[in-house]
Amino acid sequence: MADQLDMENRDPNSINDHIKIAFEDTIAEVPGAHAIDCVWRNSYRCFEGGKSCCYKFLTAICGICIALYWGCCFACLAFEHIWCVTPSLSAFRIECGAWRKYYSICMDCFCAPCCETMGLFFSNIKVQNK
Repeated sequence: MADQLDMENRDPNSINDHIKIAFEDTIAEVPGAHAIDCVWRNSYRCFEGGKSCCYKFLTAICGICIALYWGCCFACLAFEHIWCVTPSLSAFRIECGAWRKYYSICMDCFCAPCCETMGLFFSNIKVQNK
């Protein structure tokens, strides 16, 4: 599985589009307020280098442990759904089917005769136009 990883496009589903941070998105000078060109270029290099080094350092220190944590979390979630949630939903669906039959029988026995009688009673009413 690790051989099939795309080492260039590591976000093929664009899950983290909201955190794409670039120098231009963070620091911008308005017209009439420009730093010296060498300061601007070196600020860009420092920003990109600092961001890159810090991210690589944090992933080297924490990345594997955090990946293991999330792998375990999703394994527990899958276990819960496969062994607990889905069977309980199936049992509930079966139970509701039985209760639906009880309810239908009660409605047919108690409410249907009253509704039919009221329907017959009101069906004989004639409304005349004047």
